[in-house]
Order: sequence, then C-alpha cells, then structure tokens
Amino acid sequence: MKYDCVHTLENAGFSYEDATALRRISMTLHRWHELECGDSNDYASWGIVRGSQQPEGFVYDETGKPFKEVHPHSGKHTRYQPLPDREAGALKRLAAIMVRYPGFESYVQGDPRGAALYILRPGDIPEGASLDSCYNRGIVVCK
Repeated sequence: MKYDCVHTLENAGFSYEDATALRRISMTLHRWHELECGDSNDYASWGIVRGSQQPEGFVYDETGKPFKEVHPHSGKHTRYQPLPDREAGALKRLAAIMVRYPGFESYVQGDPRGAALYILRPGDIPEGASLDSCYNRGIVVCK
C-alpha cells in the first residue's frame, strides 16, 4: 500500500495529520538530498551547495544559505543561483511535530539511495548503542 508508513505511524501513536506531515517532510528531505548529490544534462552539471557569494568568489559554508551551483560544460564560469531553504523548513516542521511525541526520536539519513527519515520508538535503540548505528530499527517514513 502506498501510505503504509502513515498507518504504521498512527499505530505507534501519531495523529493522522502528523503522520502525513512526516511523510511530506521525508519526501522533501529526500529530494533535497538528491539535489545535493547533483544532476546534469548535455549542457551543465549542478547541485546544491551552502555558502555565500563574496567579492573574491563563492565561499563554501555548511551553515550558509543554499545555492544551486551550475558548472556549464562549455567551460564558462560556474554560476551560483540562490535557492529557498526547503531543508531548513522541513527540519523545523519535523522538530515541531516531534515535541508532541516525547520518547520518540527522529533520524534524518542524508543518503538519497534510502529513506530520508526514520522515527524511533522508545526501546528501538539498545542501551549504550549509537543512534547512527541502529536508526533503521525505527519506522521508515517514505513514499
């Protein structure tokens, strides 16, 4: 079924509205992570980077504003186009939802080859284990 994660989240105690919002957040983050890895066509390659434009050129900064970095295959100069920060918005909405569900934790996995968001129930993380090593024990939130 297409919306299995919504039903799984509801069964874990999330409201339908929050479960569907988490699904949308996951899809937004997944697309963002795809764009961070980049794409190309016959004319250019591009991807999302963070930083700022300075008089001496672009300065990369992981906490900076997002830009679409375009590398034309013709050899022309690299271009930087400002982008709306959909990642920050999604993470802000995620945090607002998670506050309503004490005991649950969220994990954002940035590799676009997998799901972007996991919700961990109490007990999903064994005592002394790192969240990074066992996040996939949680509820996968995906399309």
